[in-house]
Amino acid sequence: MNEATQIAIGARRPPAPGVRSRHRRHSLADAFWSLFALVIALVFFFPIYWAVSNSLRRPAETFTVAGLGIPFIDFTPTLQNWTQQLAVPEAYNAFLNSNIIAFTAMLLALCLGLPAAYALARFRFFTIPNKDLTVWFLSQRVLPPVATAVPFFIVFSTLDLLDTRIALALVNATFILPFVVVICRQTFYDLPIELEEAALVDGASHLGAFLRVALPLAMPAIVAAALIMFAFAWNEYLFAVILTIKDAATMPVHIAGGVDTRGVQFWFVAVRSLIAMIPPVLLALLAQRYIVRGLTLGAVKG
Repeated sequence: MNEATQIAIGARRPPAPGVRSRHRRHSLADAFWSLFALVIALVFFFPIYWAVSNSLRRPAETFTVAGLGIPFIDFTPTLQNWTQQLAVPEAYNAFLNSNIIAFTAMLLALCLGLPAAYALARFRFFTIPNKDLTVWFLSQRVLPPVATAVPFFIVFSTLDLLDTRIALALVNATFILPFVVVICRQTFYDLPIELEEAALVDGASHLGAFLRVALPLAMPAIVAAALIMFAFAWNEYLFAVILTIKDAATMPVHIAGGVDTRGVQFWFVAVRSLIAMIPPVLLALLAQRYIVRGLTLGAVKG
């Protein structure tokens, strides 16, 4: 019997019992974790589905439809709630305010936080050590925002900035600044310093090495930090309801305004919530290739 015949016979031979058992266990484990992931995904996506379902019902059907509220099965969908909300000027104003405030706060935090992160990664401070400075930035996320609500209100009232986009942009930039400092500091620290030293040898200044070498290499982390900051600024409600009255009201305040003397207007709240989801979701989809890479950059050491 030649070698080719032996290989063919061996290929047709059934696997050993132990191999079949291990393969069956692996298949069951994969099926279990796939089912578990599906259940978790359904749990997180159910509020979105429920908002879509409520936005397509007539007001009376919000309380009368039973079951899962599946369109065309449990009720006849309608765009009445959408057309009514899109015709309200306050909705456009709140949507525009949220975009301007969130983008402005994000850009301001990037302009202030990126140099701070680079300095903490590349230079050594003696009066206040680098570690203490980093911990101080982290502590700003631990500080309860409500503890600063009254001081901010007094300051902006004195400056005549209440109910303005500038006030909310400055406040949001203050509280999202730690994200860019902490995330990008570690990214700058993990970048090869030899690249910047080569730029310095070629005549570049520290600022030039930062702008032309460090920033392009750290772009995935910067984009990830920017998305996180935009999401926090977009969803901020406490200062938006304290520092605004009408002109600078944002989408969270507009959503919370879906309450009248009869109770919560769930159909309008659902429409407003779905509208508020559009910009963060679009940004995440456009920059999704940067998110995982940016958040994990430098996490694996070779």
